[in-house]
Amino acid sequence: MIENYIYWLSTTLLSLLYLASATLYLVKREWVRQAFADLGYPAYLVSILIAVKILAVAAILLRINVLLSDLAYVGMLYHLLLSALAHINVRKPRGALPAAICLVLLVASFLTQNAARDVSSPYGHVLTAHQVTPR
Repeated sequence: MIENYIYWLSTTLLSLLYLASATLYLVKREWVRQAFADLGYPAYLVSILIAVKILAVAAILLRINVLLSDLAYVGMLYHLLLSALAHINVRKPRGALPAAICLVLLVASFLTQNAARDVSSPYGHVLTAHQVTPR
């Protein structure tokens, strides 16, 4: 039962953060483009990320297809890792904090998804399947 609560809490917070980020990208488009340029990324990525962030949240929350949901998790993982590394690369580690928080929420959501969803992900229990047991 606790896994169910962890899943919904982490997934809700992660979704809200991603939707807030997409909204910020829409409302403050020029500021975000400049921030991307400061990190060394092209400005056209802003428009792509707006769509991808919204679609990733929809794929995870609606879970129309388990494979699509798992792909959204992987896409979020890569996005968050690259975001954190980009901030660290330009020597602004405080900018990596939101990505680190989202990574924790993402891992919690992914690892507890099978407890809360009717259709299980074949990769949801990755850690429990590969735990090392003492001999």
